[in-house]
Order: sequence, then structure tokens, then C-alpha cells
Amino acid sequence: MSAGVAVKRPKTMPSEAGDRVDWKKRKAELKEANKQKKEAKLIKQLEKQKRQEATEREKLEQGQNKKGRAYTVSVALPGSVLDNAQSTELRTYLAGQIARACVVFCVDEIVVFDEQGEDVKSVEGEFKGVGKKGHACIQLARILQYLECPQYLRKWFFPKHQDLQYAGLLNPLDSPHHMRIDDESEYREGIVLDRPTKQGKGSLVNCGMRKDVRIDKQLQSGLRVTVQLNQRQNQVCVCVCVCVYYLFKIFLLRKIFVHQPCVCVCPSSSESKVCKGVVVAPHMPRTEGGLYWGYSVRLASCLSAVFTESPYKEGYDLTIGTSERGSNMDQTTLSPFKHLLVVFGGLQGLEASVDTDQNLDVTDPRVLFDLYLNTCPGQGSRTIRTEEAILVSMAGLRPKITAAFSDISNGLLKS
Repeated sequence: MSAGVAVKRPKTMPSEAGDRVDWKKRKAELKEANKQKKEAKLIKQLEKQKRQEATEREKLEQGQNKKGRAYTVSVALPGSVLDNAQSTELRTYLAGQIARACVVFCVDEIVVFDEQGEDVKSVEGEFKGVGKKGHACIQLARILQYLECPQYLRKWFFPKHQDLQYAGLLNPLDSPHHMRIDDESEYREGIVLDRPTKQGKGSLVNCGMRKDVRIDKQLQSGLRVTVQLNQRQNQVCVCVCVCVYYLFKIFLLRKIFVHQPCVCVCPSSSESKVCKGVVVAPHMPRTEGGLYWGYSVRLASCLSAVFTESPYKEGYDLTIGTSERGSNMDQTTLSPFKHLLVVFGGLQGLEASVDTDQNLDVTDPRVLFDLYLNTCPGQGSRTIRTEEAILVSMAGLRPKITAAFSDISNGLLKS
């Protein structure tokens, strides 16, 4: 045989045909193994997600089991502070700054009084321009109420109005009761719906969730209520969502589990079309749950009405007036209280409000308050704007409030 001739490989004998690899079968086995790996990985991810949700739920329950805050903080200011703005847009932005400052420091009530002494006790009426007496109080109160209301309820309570023309551009308060549709919480704000209900069953409430909530009472439609949801029911809804997520992922992998059970414990398939809850007092999230639940807005016709028309039965047991003529706040300590009131002056200070109030026979405003404080001693500007005074004063009073209630954890003050 010559060197240039290639040697051919012998052909496989028929007896050796059984030793050949069945590539079609091998490919199917590999495909099945890959599916099982993806399946195992998905189950592992789902179990990890369940552990994380359980941990977050435990933290949430521990935070809600803390003792709530029994005291309240109120802020009073004249509506004329809006007259310092030169346009409707700036007036709206100024009101938004006041609302943000009050929410940051967990203010429970905002009182808007008229330092001109006019009888303004409702938010009815139209805004007729910058500088008109009385209308500044109405506009400020309306914007404050609009910002405090959860977003999903605003269309029910606030129809189109000239005062709210630019309110949609303001920074959101992002308060704890301003919840998204899938947020979990023990409490929610809602509106009673005008829907017929069966005899012996409560009304339906829209709480900004995917389902309506059936409460324990029959109430008039259109009312804003605070609802305490069933916690066990919320956990069941989470489990259902996890199961749906799991089955959806399996569908994407083109793997149908017919004979394999779900990896989580599912409730019965007959899920209710509505959630259940009970109506509670608006202060329950604060006193029982330890949550900051927004502020209420009150209109007062004059400075004296701020004190005499208090919504609390015993009134305010600690009142503080702010002025550059007051005592140094750094050298002041607070005693425990039930209801604290901090009053801010307008463009001309509290002295102008006292002079125009016909119900007061005093000329020195310091006699009206338990404490008359200068919250920013040694100020570098001739004047401090009211929206700035709220931030400065509440920031200085916060550690003093904490010291007065040493048995209350700092976490509740931050809520």
C-alpha cells in the first residue's frame, strides 16, 4: 500500500447498530432536566420571597403592637399669610409649604384664624383676588384639606374649584394614610358608597383597594370613615397573590402542574368578593396603632376663637405663643400635656391679632399663653416668614416634647 493512499474506516456492522446514541431521546432528557432545574430555581425564589414577606409582616405587627401616642399637637396661624404672595400660584405653593411642615412634625390639627376679626367659619365662597379680606383664610383651609385627603378620595370630596387650580402641582404630603392600592395596613381611610346592601349587613366602603370593604355598620353614603381591616384576611390575600404569581411563572415556562400541589398553603377557592372591616374613631391609628394619621383643619373667626372653640373637651392644657419678643426657647422645658397648641403670628405678629380682636381686653399677647417663646434667637433676618417659623419652632420643640414624654419611644414621634 502506497503512503499517499488514505485508509478508510470500516463501516459499522449491523450487530453494532444497537450501540448508537439515540439523540432524539437524549435531547428530550436534556430538555426535561433543564425544565426541572428552572422549576427548582423558581420554587427556591418563591420560598425566599415568602420568607421575606413573613419577616416584613412580623416587623409590621411588632411596630403596630407598640403603644400609641395619647397627646396631640395643634398649630394656629392667620390666613393672611397668603397675602404676602403676589399670585395665585405662589399662594398655592405657600399653602403647600405649610402643609408639608405640619406633616413632617406630626401636627394633628391646623387652625386658620382671621386676624381681621371677620366671621369666617366655613370654606364656602369664591376666591376674588389677592389681598381680599377673609378669602385668604378660606383658600388656605381648602388647600390644606385637599392635601391632607388621600389621593383616591379627592374626586369624591373636592370638585373643581378656583382655589384648587394649581393644587395638583404641589409636592405630595406622603403621609402614612396616603396609601397605594396594594399597600398593606391595619387602617385605611375610605368613603361610604351609595350601593344597596342586604338586610343585616353593613355598608360598602371604597378604601382605595382592589376590592371594596364591607363594614360592620349601616352608614349614610358619602361619609369619610376610618376603617380597621381584618389582619388575617390581608395575609390570605398575600398568599393568593403568591400562588397566582407562581402559576403564572410556570405558565411562562410552558410547564403545567396538574398533579403537583402548590408550594404555599392556599385558602379555599371560594374567595370573597369584598374585604371586611370595622369603623373606628379617627384617632385610633394614632392612639392604638402608633401611626401619624394626618391633620384636621379648623377655621376660627378671630384669635380668641382659637382657644374657646377647641374640639377637645378640656381645651388646650399647654399653649405656646411665638414672637421675637418672647423668651429664649433654648432655656425652656415642657411638662407633660394632653393637648399642645402653638400659635404663630401673621405679617405684623401676634400683637396685631390681639389689637383687632374685640373679645380681648389685653394689649400684651404674652398673657394669653402659658409660654411666650422666641424660637429663633439671634436671627439674621429682620423677619421670619410664617412657613419658616413653623419649621424652626417645631424642630426646636420636638426634643423638648420627647423629653416631656420620656416613657414614649422616639419611633412613635417619627411615625
